[in-house]
Amino acid sequence: MLKKAGVLVMVFALLFGSNLMAGDQGKTYESRDQIPEKYKWDLTPLFASQAEWAKEKEAVEALIPEFKNYQGKLATSAQTLQQCLDFMTDVLKRYYKLSAYASRLSDQDTRESGPMAMRQEISQVGNKLSAAMSFIEPEILSIPQDVIDKFFKENPKLAVYRQYIDNIQRMKPHTLSPQEEKIIAHAGLMSDTPYDIYGIFKNADMPRPEITLPDGKTVKLDDATYTLYRADDNRDLRIMVFEQFFGAYKQFERTFGTDLYSQLKKDLFYKTVRKYDSCLEAALTPNNIPTSVYMNLIESVNENLPTLHRYLKLRKKMLGVDELHYYDMYAPLVPKVDLTYSVDEAEDLILEALEPLGDEYEDVLKKAFNERWIDMFPNTGKRSGAYSSGAAYDVHPYILMNFMGKYEDVSTLAHELGHTMHSYFSNKNQHFINAQYPIFLAEVASTCNEALLVSHVLKKIDDPKKRLSILGNQLETFRTTLFRQTQFAEFELKIHELVEKGEALTGDKLSKIYLDILKKYYGHDAVTKIEDLYGIEWAYIPHFYYNFYVFQYATSLCASTALSEKIMKEGKPMADKYVKEFLSAGSSDYAIPILQKVGVDMTTKLPYEQAFAKMNRIMDEIEKLLEETEK
Repeated sequence: MLKKAGVLVMVFALLFGSNLMAGDQGKTYESRDQIPEKYKWDLTPLFASQAEWAKEKEAVEALIPEFKNYQGKLATSAQTLQQCLDFMTDVLKRYYKLSAYASRLSDQDTRESGPMAMRQEISQVGNKLSAAMSFIEPEILSIPQDVIDKFFKENPKLAVYRQYIDNIQRMKPHTLSPQEEKIIAHAGLMSDTPYDIYGIFKNADMPRPEITLPDGKTVKLDDATYTLYRADDNRDLRIMVFEQFFGAYKQFERTFGTDLYSQLKKDLFYKTVRKYDSCLEAALTPNNIPTSVYMNLIESVNENLPTLHRYLKLRKKMLGVDELHYYDMYAPLVPKVDLTYSVDEAEDLILEALEPLGDEYEDVLKKAFNERWIDMFPNTGKRSGAYSSGAAYDVHPYILMNFMGKYEDVSTLAHELGHTMHSYFSNKNQHFINAQYPIFLAEVASTCNEALLVSHVLKKIDDPKKRLSILGNQLETFRTTLFRQTQFAEFELKIHELVEKGEALTGDKLSKIYLDILKKYYGHDAVTKIEDLYGIEWAYIPHFYYNFYVFQYATSLCASTALSEKIMKEGKPMADKYVKEFLSAGSSDYAIPILQKVGVDMTTKLPYEQAFAKMNRIMDEIEKLLEETEK
């Protein structure tokens, strides 16, 4: 089935330690009625009322049975194929608009049963729609290539569907007979079981230790409190947190190991039945990403581990410790600094920072701020976090924020606006069928905005501590996104390769593999002390159930680093190309060629080398600042 995302792309922002604003900027409103209208999104461009939504839902639901008029007939003529795809496009556009309205309405107050029911209703419509459309891609797949070519010549109206059809047709070598595909589809009922078990056990059933904080308060050490206290400036507390947290996971090493091994066997099953050479190829081919991109990333990062080690030595110096340990990785490099902003200040700062992207980009940003595309403040019951959704093709994207006046909120807003602008320009310039950008590119525009914002902020700040805070957190972004995600990717590749060779993997063996990679990355012998206990960290990472997904965090950061530097260096010509050939491309081509058109070739090592070079420049500046403050 066509996967038209407008998927909620969650926050992937820089994490800057900063104090909350006093007053309204640091508060959660008890009621949405207390929030000024201009800071709440306006959903009327989607639907004027819930009654109008309900009427449209009934109309869309009534259209679903009409798909059967095309079933079994797509290969008969170019006109029939075109008419079916036109009908599919119309129904899907309307369905996504319905879904967008229900989701936005529900997210603004998750306690409300009415919007929740609307989401459930539209989800049921989606299930019916998926079932009704399920014949389309298999039928297109069964049409011989020479017939497809003839159809394109006969009917110029089909041209807009060329990329969509090609994306289906190229999977033919890995598609089986209808009867075999039916069996595989039924097997899919079991495919989520390893992750479901992992989620339930980790989030609900796994016993968690309790720890006593220095102030005497006792807290349960679950994943959320671990994330909070691993960044505490009290080293003794961090040591206790790491030992207790990972000690709890270690107790269930066998259980986690059995579950992850079942995930690997599932991946092996699909690799085998679909006739791929490796699990990696099976995971990357649907998005048309060469396996060489994955391998180049791992190779480049390994070649540049001295850059990570340079940062770790700098971290050791800034923390003032005799020996750097793994439990020191999230400690703040400098004391918290006062970087706080009102919404108006944040918007002005973002407009200034993104000015290099051109007048049209700036005009759309102003529309987002002034025409209520953004739900800005937290209120009781509102969904947490932040996202951008461009699912409603004929309406502008929407952004959910929970702005609290910190610098990280400004960065998050710039990030989500990157997604929004990507959706806006793709929707504006592409047919619906080609409007959703590939997942491989999902974080490029957003992190490019972050890079432009940081560059601009640093030009405005002279205070050494504030500069150190921002620069230090930039380094942390490179550590946690480029190095850490690649570390995960290398582990994921290694364990899949072992299973492909017929080796069984137990929990203790997985811990040994992970520990060896962890020690290599962090320079166990000379840079960072890695205790053996931390080999169990793999059990904490849910992404190992996502089938070779995490590497895209690292590639996106490298691509956006290259793009932001090209924009700042080359000015308007590059900015115009970025907007017209990247942001406006949607899925009119595959991800790698889209990036190549704007001068970023992810099949080479150059984007990675540019990211490492930037990281070293940041460290040069930090070392200079430290020298100046020590004088």
